[in-house]
Amino acid sequence: MAGPTELGLIFTLLLSGSLCATPEKKVCQGTNIKLTLLGTVDDHYQILVKMYSNCTVVLKNLEITYMTEKHDLSFLRSIQEVGGYVLIGINSAPTIPLENLRIIRGHSLYADRFALVVLLNSNNSIGQGVNHLALTSLTEILKGGVKFIKNSHLCNVETIQWTDILNMKSHPEIIEAEPNLSTYCKQCDSSCHNGSCWGPGPQNCQTKTKVICAEQCSGRCKGLKPIDCCNEHCAAGCTGPRPTDCLACKDFQDEGTCKDACPRLMLYDPNTHQLAPNPDGKYSFGATCIKICPHNYVVTDHGACVRTCSPGTYEVDEGGVRKCKKCDGLCPKVCNGLGMGPLTNVLSINASNIDSFENCTKISGDVAILTTTINGDPHTKTSGLDPAKLNVFRTVKEITGYLLIQQWPENMLSLSAFENLEVILGRTKTATRIFLSCSQRGTFSLAVTQTKITHIGLRSLREISDGDVIISTNANLCYTSPDQWTRLFKSKDQTAKMIANADGDICANQSRTCDEMCTTDGCWGPGPTMCFVCKHYSRRKHCVASCNLLSGEPREYEVNKTCVDCDPECRLMNETLTCTGPGPDKCTFCANYKDGPHCVPHCPQGVPGEKDILIWKYADEKHVCQSCHENCTQGCTGPDLKDCKDFKRYRV
Repeated sequence: MAGPTELGLIFTLLLSGSLCATPEKKVCQGTNIKLTLLGTVDDHYQILVKMYSNCTVVLKNLEITYMTEKHDLSFLRSIQEVGGYVLIGINSAPTIPLENLRIIRGHSLYADRFALVVLLNSNNSIGQGVNHLALTSLTEILKGGVKFIKNSHLCNVETIQWTDILNMKSHPEIIEAEPNLSTYCKQCDSSCHNGSCWGPGPQNCQTKTKVICAEQCSGRCKGLKPIDCCNEHCAAGCTGPRPTDCLACKDFQDEGTCKDACPRLMLYDPNTHQLAPNPDGKYSFGATCIKICPHNYVVTDHGACVRTCSPGTYEVDEGGVRKCKKCDGLCPKVCNGLGMGPLTNVLSINASNIDSFENCTKISGDVAILTTTINGDPHTKTSGLDPAKLNVFRTVKEITGYLLIQQWPENMLSLSAFENLEVILGRTKTATRIFLSCSQRGTFSLAVTQTKITHIGLRSLREISDGDVIISTNANLCYTSPDQWTRLFKSKDQTAKMIANADGDICANQSRTCDEMCTTDGCWGPGPTMCFVCKHYSRRKHCVASCNLLSGEPREYEVNKTCVDCDPECRLMNETLTCTGPGPDKCTFCANYKDGPHCVPHCPQGVPGEKDILIWKYADEKHVCQSCHENCTQGCTGPDLKDCKDFKRYRV
């Protein structure tokens, strides 16, 4: 049985005050299973023990369910912070010992509304249930409300003053516990402020850090006086006025100091006039700033450690660091082909499985287009495939097995559905006995037979890693030569067989030959987009006679016989090179402004520099960015203090 897995990650959290005595804090992943029971009740208990033993910070949700009176729950005492919500449900244990839990952040909420949910913690058949919630340190819920329902044995929580704990500015929903008048419930100790407590005795009084504060305090406090106000970055309370005195941080904790953000990864370098790596930069991991993300996490562009990349990005390894990189077009997606996963025993692509290849960039397995694909299969009661559905393969760049085409729609004159296919690995091959005589059998990674196509059209194909090629019995097919395939092979043992296709002389008489823009290496079909190699220059898979160096749009520069667009920040020039290479620092003239050697859309406006000092610049009469006066805080129109839009004021 597979249950939720523990993150099992140790890293150093240098917190201030009473927390400094135990600098190593264990961070746990948490769960999102609501009231699901994982196996038996005892199995469920053992999973929670393994997950939360010695855990201090729970990144996601803390869900405590199905605990009974025989279970030792002391493993919960180490938890100080929860990133999502806390669910305490269907427990009959008398006490839930969370006396060290200080803050619930509410990054995710139960039913999209609640940060703390306590429900169904009574077993009336045995007359037992939770009667004591030891949340004596809980002083902050940043987001979300609270919900108490059907906890007939629970005492004292109806006395809790939630306005001191919740963020009332967000109008949280509060479903409070009904007063429990049972004789076993004891009243709050007389020392408790306003009679609020989590249980009997002075040790269970509710600790208040907001409603008791002096009016000068903007957030939490440690006492009644104005000098007791906590720093604005504190959450849950404090031991003093500094950002190093917080019991918990509202946003982020950086080596014992609470901040509203972690040190930026990139800062403006005044020497290079560009953003450069900040040696003091850190990643945000939950509510903590760390220098290196955990090995099983990935890094986002904005400097956060995450478990998965967001939509529109994909995971890559750069220098041993797993990063989320923005997709250039469609994000990579690996799909099972024939012979793999749910298609293990399936012989061909057909109407029942074609949709599983939507947005695939790599197919792990084989692709076979057979007669049953187009005509259907009465034995399996599969209908014929709509030919337009084959265009689902236009996103595919790699096939790990073989590509077999035995039949193809008559209205499609090439294999254009695979025009973006770059590599056929040939890890599995077809013997092709279904259409070849015994003397022609082989092991092929690409086979095309008995179609009416006029040209192959695989214009992106650059490698066939293993296996042979056979193109056979395609009566209308021109542009075929065994020699042209050798450039794709990785081994001298690979062969290409061209059998019973269109006669070469007939193809030549019908002018079905390679475009004049192609070299003699050959082509995949007619036109300048089908050349194996361009005779002159290439531009986005088109062979052209020249690049737009001095005229034409867009303006380009040339590198290795390829035409490449100039940077958009380059000013378009006639009869003069617009740029000499890639990037905004290779422009002949700037289209907008110039900052150092770089063309930019606007001068730096509040860009973070060294020591997080914001960089402000203005454009002079030549559209060159110049630095504002050092005391300008909101930009300027000139170099002097009088040109500031706002500036630092000093008391004389």
